[in-house]
Amino acid sequence: MSTVRTTPSSGVSFLVLAGVLWGTGGLLGRLLADATGLSSLAVATYRLAVGGLLIVGYLLVTGARLPRSRAAWARITAVGALAALFQVSYFTAVSFTSVSMATLVTIGSSPVLVLLARPRSADGRGLSAVGLALCGLLLLVGVPTDGGPSTGAALAGAACALAAAAGFTAMSLLGARPVRGLDAMTTTGVGFAFGGALLAPSAVTTSGLTFAPTPASIGLLLVFGLVPTAVAYTCYFRGLRSAAAGVGVLMALLEPVTSAVLSAVLLGERLGAPGIAGGLLLCAALVLTARGQGRERSSYRRSA
Repeated sequence: MSTVRTTPSSGVSFLVLAGVLWGTGGLLGRLLADATGLSSLAVATYRLAVGGLLIVGYLLVTGARLPRSRAAWARITAVGALAALFQVSYFTAVSFTSVSMATLVTIGSSPVLVLLARPRSADGRGLSAVGLALCGLLLLVGVPTDGGPSTGAALAGAACALAAAAGFTAMSLLGARPVRGLDAMTTTGVGFAFGGALLAPSAVTTSGLTFAPTPASIGLLLVFGLVPTAVAYTCYFRGLRSAAAGVGVLMALLEPVTSAVLSAVLLGERLGAPGIAGGLLLCAALVLTARGQGRERSSYRRSA
């Protein structure tokens, strides 16, 4: 009897889809905040809670059974806590500095943290991809200079951004280690619902969680919870089952690329020459990473 085995390249496909879908999150979150008056932290709380509950609802309707093992629930709890840490740390970093600086430090340091956590997995191709990605991210996102934060605020923001990167990196490293009887959808749904509950008390201290419901705001909330959250993170955890965590965090760099393109097309924001060059460098880093996974696939086929 033949068995179905997942190749590294199929994992990359899920990671690419996750990165592209994440890129819609910035635009949708911005529209939701404008429509409801919610703070960034409240928007992040709704993102985790709604995304998680949509998946849980789907699991219940389809008759799926929740896992019973202690290992599965330990993983779900860890993912929820790390997702909450990532969200609250990132938006705190934004409050101290700026969106560009917080994004640069958070997303840019994640591949480096993976290399530090797994130095033996580093090779010439991987190091080159990380170097290209960091240069591209710097050009695409940019670093504000005029009217920037004070030294103390910049240091506090950098520390929070590093905490966000650590949360995302730890979540990626965990996701690359499957737990028997626990699938990606259950991990995302139950874990994120738990993460949203953890964030709710902090969100109440900002703008609160109440807003005037309208068809537009409810629609935005559901799409925000579904596309860049429920679907994107399910694809991400699914991809990590056959691709390395280092590949996952590099593919996450598709988020700022997609976000920049959407902002330019839909909001009229101009990328400029540095932004375009940065986007091309990021794409080069991702192609280099994908080619490395393609070679792993060839080796996999020969050994199968």
